[in-house]
Amino acid sequence: MSQNPSFAPVPPSLIRWLLGVGVFSLLLRTWIALTFPVTGDEAFFYWWGVYPAWGYSDHPPMVGWLIAFMRATLGDSLGSIRLPIVLLPLALGAALWWALHSLDKVRAAWAVLFFWLAPLNWLNTLITTDTPLIFWSALSVAALFRAERRERLDGAAYGLYALSGVFIGCAFLSKYFSVVLGLAYLVYFALYRRERLAGLAVLVGCALPGPAINIAYNMSHGWSNIMFNVYNRNEDAVFAWRKPLTYLGMMVYLVTPVAVWMVLRHRAAVVDAARRHRLLACLVLVPLVFFALLSGKKVIGLHWVLSFYPFGFAFLAFALPADQLKRCARGLAVFAGLHVLVVAALYSTTLETWQTTPVLSKYYPQVVRSYRTAEMLKKVEAPGVVLMGEAYTPASIFGFERREYMPVFGVGKFHARQDDQLVDFSVYQGKTIRIILADPPQLDAYKPYFESVQTLRFEESGVRFYALEGIGFNYQAYREGVLGQIYQRYYNIPQWLPMTGCPFCERYCGQVRCPR
Repeated sequence: MSQNPSFAPVPPSLIRWLLGVGVFSLLLRTWIALTFPVTGDEAFFYWWGVYPAWGYSDHPPMVGWLIAFMRATLGDSLGSIRLPIVLLPLALGAALWWALHSLDKVRAAWAVLFFWLAPLNWLNTLITTDTPLIFWSALSVAALFRAERRERLDGAAYGLYALSGVFIGCAFLSKYFSVVLGLAYLVYFALYRRERLAGLAVLVGCALPGPAINIAYNMSHGWSNIMFNVYNRNEDAVFAWRKPLTYLGMMVYLVTPVAVWMVLRHRAAVVDAARRHRLLACLVLVPLVFFALLSGKKVIGLHWVLSFYPFGFAFLAFALPADQLKRCARGLAVFAGLHVLVVAALYSTTLETWQTTPVLSKYYPQVVRSYRTAEMLKKVEAPGVVLMGEAYTPASIFGFERREYMPVFGVGKFHARQDDQLVDFSVYQGKTIRIILADPPQLDAYKPYFESVQTLRFEESGVRFYALEGIGFNYQAYREGVLGQIYQRYYNIPQWLPMTGCPFCERYCGQVRCPR
């Protein structure tokens, strides 16, 4: 009589693999988190944690709440706010084990190992909106797996469905890509588990507070999340063959060429596993198809698919023949090792290396800005002068270094429009402003907004940078020339969307909806 896979012990050699990979990858992530300078996105999200709210310009509020919590408990440091992403792979491994060990303990352990061997889990230490999204999505899936393992639709099963709903509601408050996870659930229940639609109804009901919070926020903030995610960022969305091809190449890299090769070689076993593990198959196939269709018009970002990343490796562990699992793990380890070597090589470089090496020199100005931020700011700062940035990335990095919010001067882009909610430019009337620039400014573009303007030149570590100094800021001219353009371009809010507030509109025209 064969042993039930759920009771089979995990081999000691596999446990040693898990301990070794878990510890060494944790040490590497910690080292990178403590030594790598803050990125533009991280510095931008940092201010969400400084100003906790029910939502923000681009996305729902969860990462802001997370950063606020880390600042309050462990202090206002980059290491503190990065700690959640450093620990995230361990938490996701635990979620995978909780979800899958009742199916097959050994394969569940392989699933955790495969996921931990993915290069991203050795190198990613950047806190972003995807960090809480991945965490809550994995917990929702794990709770759903546990609910589906219950033979009867009893109180415990309903409790697990409810827990899954709460978690996906939290995922929705992290990022809208949680909707794709909900779509995967819907496909699974519609095709394979119609007898448990009551469980799905409980799941959906317990998830609703997340969207309700987000809708209330959007109604009172000019539908900023909807305008960004649905309208403003999609104005130039047209089909181009390079977009789906880029998506295909990105997925091969993320899944790893090793895993792709193993799937192709053992495709019969993979198809059979999809029939036996239908929920796992839906969690992999539905997002793959969704983003493949979307890639016809949109460039799919690498981070877009990360909330589904663990389930692909779990499916691989349950699909491959047992005698191929160790071989796959070895291939994944080699692929991860190559990435570690690249990181070690990059960390062995100096500023001079980046300045003098042709293939690296084009990135040298950005490297100087990241590693010599404080030195740059000391050269630009002056008593009574307001500093601003030319775009959200430099403004966020400079502001993070100073621990003082730095506005962006000008129209800006469709993303990262937190200034619209936080900054009242009228308070700068008559003041002297210095706008930090990477290239020499065109003075004529700034003259309408100041009594006088001049170009200031600076140099740090061999990199020339500039500041446009404007004396006597004219708010009324800025309101008509810049804020008016922002309103026309980014606040074309559909009339059918009900609104109870809009911070930008209220400052611009004194009304929730400005007349056009």
